[in-house]
Amino acid sequence: MKPRITLLRRTCREAAALLIAREDRALKLPDHVALKLHLMACDACPKFENQLLTLRAAMKQWRQDGEDGDAASVSGVAASGKPPE
Repeated sequence: MKPRITLLRRTCREAAALLIAREDRALKLPDHVALKLHLMACDACPKFENQLLTLRAAMKQWRQDGEDGDAASVSGVAASGKPPE
């Protein structure tokens, strides 16, 4: 019988897939625990997680700027063709 700990072991590729999936849905408990364990043991995957969080924050800011109704803030260029000051 295999030890149960292997059920929680994930490769970097699997961890990356879980990080991406976590953006769209809540992870099941075994996946959540396995991801946390992997992130504690890996050097590269926490950097990827930070990149995803940065992208999420940037997209959230971009959506908020677009909802303000200010086309200049969305495009970064005013109607005059000059960047906003």
